[in-house]
Amino acid sequence: MITPNFPQAFSLTGEVVLITGGGTGLGLAMARAMHSAGARVVLLGRREPELQAAVEKLGTGASYVVHDVTDVDAAPALVQRVTAEAGPVSCLVNNAGIHLKKPAVDTTSAEFEQVMRTHVFGAHALTRAVVPSMMQRRHGSILFTGSMASLFGIPLVIAYTAAKSAMVGMVRGYATEFSPHGVRVNAIAPGWIETEMSRQALSGDPARKSKIISRTSMARLGATDDIGWAAVYLTSPAAKFVTGVILPIDGGASIGF
Repeated sequence: MITPNFPQAFSLTGEVVLITGGGTGLGLAMARAMHSAGARVVLLGRREPELQAAVEKLGTGASYVVHDVTDVDAAPALVQRVTAEAGPVSCLVNNAGIHLKKPAVDTTSAEFEQVMRTHVFGAHALTRAVVPSMMQRRHGSILFTGSMASLFGIPLVIAYTAAKSAMVGMVRGYATEFSPHGVRVNAIAPGWIETEMSRQALSGDPARKSKIISRTSMARLGATDDIGWAAVYLTSPAAKFVTGVILPIDGGASIGF
């Protein structure tokens, strides 16, 4: 195999990337970076105004489809629609998720199931829908948005922790099945990233922010483009021999003390 030069190694030109939860936050950050790297990006989400605004900012080569990932039976038709409008999906980013902050003993089975259905069942349904075509073409990449909650214990988020921990197993299981057929599977595990949501959450809780900074070796929050460019790397030719990896982008939080 001829090794591509530097620009080509990180280029996503010709790739069609489907990003769930792509209208805001880390999903949009990944969309921006991957679009900048040359990919055609299709954003999925439940809120059309946010998706529309995101696509307008991204410009040519970006589009959206309103879709709820928990509607697992609709996944095959959704992928067929995206394929017809944008081309065969060559990269799926399973990013959509919901959060639940609640003591474990107060978390109901229904609440637990709702979190799992979004993160795990929704991701599996879309993965099943896109992988056969990727295998047929022997070209594809699946990327998951993981969490620090899958690397160490965090209180008050038991359902979220279970869902993100399940994703770690899914990445490794999928990778062993799909990689021999040309489809790589990886995950990014973001640390504490500065987003509008995190700013709101931490502005009224200085003790929590101090705790986060104190256990992060780089002593600061990350930026959304830190996640975006990591997504570009993991889905680009530069990572052509990388599969089954959970990559922390966390400023050292997962290894610090």
